[in-house]
Amino acid sequence: QVQLVESGGGLVQAGGSLRLSCAASGLTFSSRAMGWFRQAPGKEREFVAAINWSGENTYYADSVKGRFTISRDNAKKTVYLQMNNLKPEDTAVYLCAGRLDTAPPSRRFYEYRYWGQGTQVTVSS
Repeated sequence: QVQLVESGGGLVQAGGSLRLSCAASGLTFSSRAMGWFRQAPGKEREFVAAINWSGENTYYADSVKGRFTISRDNAKKTVYLQMNNLKPEDTAVYLCAGRLDTAPPSRRFYEYRYWGQGTQVTVSS
């Protein structure tokens, strides 16, 4: 079955960095757009970043632009989110998501077909 497994979350001080990974299995990865979303307690799921199948095109929320970088390794079936200069407002559960095969990247969470369980990121001030 399809699995997306996130890792790399944790507790970090403001200004620090983390790199999240999302390992995919059970699906065709190399032709699939992927995205990262986050959800804080009591808040809606929020778009963070997305990447097209080849990695050439990336998209970011304004709140993370210039601090976060999404990338992918199709040979490893893994998508990454490098997060630098973290802020307390970045605290959330971060979720990896995959679109239907060949569909373009999207900022809309409801357009993603597959989801991981999430990894907690906590940024202390």
